[in-house]
Amino acid sequence: MTDNTIFQSHRVYYTSLGCKLNFAELSSLGRRFAEAGFKKIKPGETPDVCVINTCSVTDTADKKCRQAINKLIRRFPEAFVVVTGCYAQLKPEEVALPGVDLVLGSNEKTDVLNYLSDLKKYNDPLVQTTPVNDIRIFQPAFSRDDRTRYFLKVQDGCDYFCTYCTIPYARGRSRNGAVSLLVEQARQIASEGGLEIVLSGVNIGDFGKTTGETFLDLLKALDGVKGIERFRISSVEPNLLTEEIVHFVAHSQRFMPHFHIPLQAGSDTLLKLMHRRYDCALFDSRIRFIKELMPDAFIGVDVIAGSRGETTALFEEAYQFIEQLDVTQLHVFSYSERPGTSALSIEHSVTSSDKKLRHERLQSLSDAKWKVFYTKQAGKTENVLFEHTTSEGNMHGFTSNYIRVEMPYKKEWVNRIVPVRLGTFNQDGTALVGEAVTFEKDK
Repeated sequence: MTDNTIFQSHRVYYTSLGCKLNFAELSSLGRRFAEAGFKKIKPGETPDVCVINTCSVTDTADKKCRQAINKLIRRFPEAFVVVTGCYAQLKPEEVALPGVDLVLGSNEKTDVLNYLSDLKKYNDPLVQTTPVNDIRIFQPAFSRDDRTRYFLKVQDGCDYFCTYCTIPYARGRSRNGAVSLLVEQARQIASEGGLEIVLSGVNIGDFGKTTGETFLDLLKALDGVKGIERFRISSVEPNLLTEEIVHFVAHSQRFMPHFHIPLQAGSDTLLKLMHRRYDCALFDSRIRFIKELMPDAFIGVDVIAGSRGETTALFEEAYQFIEQLDVTQLHVFSYSERPGTSALSIEHSVTSSDKKLRHERLQSLSDAKWKVFYTKQAGKTENVLFEHTTSEGNMHGFTSNYIRVEMPYKKEWVNRIVPVRLGTFNQDGTALVGEAVTFEKDK
């Protein structure tokens, strides 16, 4: 335990880039700083310590991280600067920029307080990383975003080694917390007033490698946590999203009809080049099964545009496959070359201009699917969990199937689930306008 009297007069600033998992981990790290006596800075204050948690999913992410680090150093030149996260694990020499004092890898970041003493800046950055094959410990974390939902880390790392991906090299092998631990954390979230939890991880469907339990075991246990009204499942590989799991969600009162399933490519040829563990037929069957049990389920799908090996003919094949899928939204990413990945040995690279055109076509397809899905929901009455944030006198919330709803702000509705009749699109086309439902007993 850190002596919480040591740092009582010190202030800390911390920030995170990238995925919700990063934010969950940083939030838990923030609680450790608070327990050690640090105060989070307020506007206008200067921190003694700055922590930036980095992402490295693409070259663009690397660039944004470097920019963020340099900006932080310029903003707080006297602060002790700590850089951690995936980029720090993968390329510690690139984040050890002038002005950085400490670089911590994925295994070390939760122990940052053990590396702080007098907080005097170093002449050269201290770099502490563990070889990725030795990263075996699951470090629990959860965070509350700036709205109403919490993100609970249930799993970390990945054993899949897809040809385009560096995540296994940044986060290590697949591992998870025990079901009992995660249930206890969900209860803690409920005690803080949280109503909705998103289960997060790198490859959460692979849950159980550490403890011998299954992902379905986890879902069943969490389903019994009192106080949590809604659970959402983040991205699950299609080969791990079993019909048994889908059936459980369809009949659960707390797990929402909302799925995020990575496809990456709608071509069996491309899926083989990527070393994905399913084919288009399996993916298609998963979508059809979900829609059979939950016709109004929201389904988001990850797709990569312009990957290595994606000829014009293969892109057209993939586009046609995706076009016929009954999904709600595409999360489109342009392929990014990552040093050290086996994808670099695949023949045929796509030009930047073609990547851009393919990205735009897929995004347009996504926009069309999203609009059709929303339009079909108009006229229905749904329960909406409203958020804290306001915009021009309006508040927003989400239905169980992730329809964004806009209504005039009412303070008493914040973090409450309210029955709402869904109308047409709002002015900027980003949500459906809601109308409060009045029951006889309320009159």
